[in-house]
Amino acid sequence: MSNGNVITDAISDAAEAVADKAKEVGEAAANTRAGKAVTKAVGKAKKAATKARKQAGKVVGEAKAKAAAAVETVKAKVSGKPAKKAAKKAAKKAAPAKKAAKKAVKKAAPKKAAAKAPAKKAPAKKAAAKKAPAKKAVKKAVKKVARKAAPKKAARKAAKK
Repeated sequence: MSNGNVITDAISDAAEAVADKAKEVGEAAANTRAGKAVTKAVGKAKKAATKARKQAGKVVGEAKAKAAAAVETVKAKVSGKPAKKAAKKAAKKAAPAKKAAKKAVKKAAPKKAAAKAPAKKAPAKKAAAKKAPAKKAVKKAVKKVARKAAPKKAARKAAKK
């Protein structure tokens, strides 16, 4: 063992002895009436701090969400295109309308054909020609709904930029 190691060992032993003594003194102080009161107060303060931190986090989260929504609104106004979230909402709203339009096509086409069927038997071409306008109208409605969902693509492109 060199002289340096002996000194290091002596310092380490002294540090451990001081730490042990400090621990004993701390435990003795903590077990007094005042020490228990301090421990209780510290516990309450920690709980209060945790509660305040959680509340602040909640407020910050809400503020972030509102700020993000405001940014999206401004972007939509500036670019003239609906923002990403707005496009998604529009697409969600358009999806049920599209389904409803498809159902209408299925229901309307046979009823209109039956209602407009001529009393006398007409050639197949004339019957087909009478069915066509009803189907065209429904197809137009479906395309219109699909066009409303089209901004979703534009929003994606804008988001990439």
